[in-house]
Amino acid sequence: MAKAIKKQALGRGLSALLKDPENDIKSVADKNADKVVGNIIELEIEAIEINPFQPRSNFNEESLRELATSIKELGVIQPITVRKLDFNKYQLISGERRLRASTLVGLTTVPAYIRIANDNESLVMALVENIQRHDLDPIEIALSYQRLIDEIQLTQEQMSERVGKKRSTIANYLRLLKLDPIIQTGIRDGFISMGHGRAIINIEDQDIQTDIYQKIVSQNLSVRDTEALVKNYQESLKPRPVSKPKAASFEIAESQKSTFTTYFGTKVDVKVAGNGKGKITIPFHSEEDFNRIIKLINE
Repeated sequence: MAKAIKKQALGRGLSALLKDPENDIKSVADKNADKVVGNIIELEIEAIEINPFQPRSNFNEESLRELATSIKELGVIQPITVRKLDFNKYQLISGERRLRASTLVGLTTVPAYIRIANDNESLVMALVENIQRHDLDPIEIALSYQRLIDEIQLTQEQMSERVGKKRSTIANYLRLLKLDPIIQTGIRDGFISMGHGRAIINIEDQDIQTDIYQKIVSQNLSVRDTEALVKNYQESLKPRPVSKPKAASFEIAESQKSTFTTYFGTKVDVKVAGNGKGKITIPFHSEEDFNRIIKLINE
């Protein structure tokens, strides 16, 4: 919790820096620019305008309300990205759903990454340096990788060269961002490990993801326990093979069945199973009929 409070306070301090006319940062060469590039800043929503060239114009209302509920409970987990246009004026680059959902729940500020003129290489350097830190949680690392993809258009192969990590390692971090926001928060807060998250991500249904997450936390399950839980769930989804009844090991001719029927004076049912066992069913219709059949059997 102390870690989160420290980050939030830092964001507010940088916000004040950006609103100071004497520190209007327009380029990476400007004073204090290094404090902006690569850092999260708490930015006033009213200072942000939507990019008019944003290709996406339709947003699913139900999905937006679900995100708004998540933000109300957990806050904005993944900061938006904006471009500085002028003094205290910004244009959205990515994160319109998060911005809309934040507005929906009445937030006045959102955490944001600010891009300034000619900051590409500085941003890459800042993010790569940030990834190398030892105190980052897996979600923070994943978000840094995602920023390199979204904003600098680096491929996973290029990132692998820049940060000195295997491509598979980078892919594993990025997959964590597909987890339900509640689980991402659980990883950030240390309730579960990255290993737990990697096991859970194999389930697409986020409701099931959160159910398993609750079990991990409440029952203190290990990563191996979690993997077994996920495997059992996946096995339960597979269609069960329909077992066909075995064919009878031998056939009884109709004439043989007729012999029973004729002898007992009632239709006798004869069945044979695949293992050679079977049964003969002799129906009766009254006590008198029953006694008649018993008499025939005892003759």
